Amino acid sequence: MSIGWTPIAEEAERAARLRHPDRHSMPRPTRRRIIGVANQKGGVGKTTSTVNVAAALAMHGVRVLVVDLDPQGNASTALGVEHRAGTPSIYEALLGEISLVEAAAHSTASENLLCVPATIDLAGAEIELVSMVARESRLRQALSDRVLDELNVDYVFIDCPPSLGLLTVNALVAAAEVLIPIQCEYYALEGLGQLLSNIDLVRSHLNTALHVSTILLTMYDGRTKLADQVTSEVRQHFAETVLRTVIPRSVKVSEAPGYSQTVLAYDPGSRGAMSYVDAAREIAEYGARTDDADAGGSK
Repeated sequence: MSIGWTPIAEEAERAARLRHPDRHSMPRPTRRRIIGVANQKGGVGKTTSTVNVAAALAMHGVRVLVVDLDPQGNASTALGVEHRAGTPSIYEALLGEISLVEAAAHSTASENLLCVPATIDLAGAEIELVSMVARESRLRQALSDRVLDELNVDYVFIDCPPSLGLLTVNALVAAAEVLIPIQCEYYALEGLGQLLSNIDLVRSHLNTALHVSTILLTMYDGRTKLADQVTSEVRQHFAETVLRTVIPRSVKVSEAPGYSQTVLAYDPGSRGAMSYVDAAREIAEYGARTDDADAGGSK
């Protein structure tokens, strides 16, 4: 069922225009981008970053699909998409019972934003997938070019669960890029080595196109030396992969999901909302640079 454009979403768009009056629209990629958002550590802003970056791109004229692959269904909640038991969801699409087109629903965040929700049924998918043929590639099959052409989307963001199980492997096999949110707090890099090792394994055996394209620093508190130390360490390790934009620690960002909204809808003028707009712009500009480089190399 389609949910209409809302006045609060229009308010968020106006706030974005105020922030960037001369460059409102974001570049659309010449080739569709499929991005897995992953970090095995919970509480790093993974789902929050997924939905807000997706909403920011959608509000600036880009067509976006969010695939909620986390059984908790938090991305579905934040995007205002129904995900009660029995709702057509990513679970049925992974099993091959329905097409992803049948499960995709319009988000309340933007008319350009679609979401394939996660229901409680997805909690048992890890066990069910084990015995299936091509168990690591079920999501890639569901996200076929034909399906994505029918949905007419420029970006696909896959919100992974906070673990390195079979659902996350499916996301890494389906994606070409990985976006890793890292919080500016103690133990920021905890478990990251294992995630990077898994990405290398998937690239070696299942998906040669996979690479870490983006690292986003979240929960930044400029009042603490620790935040600056973590930021410096991450930038030193990952260089240009790290976005210039950092997402501040914000009560508004934390409150928004409780109202089934992105922060861009909940408080469009807040620092958190505008930071996600800036992060989305960097991601879009990265895609444009990559497209130009590829075009130049093919001449």
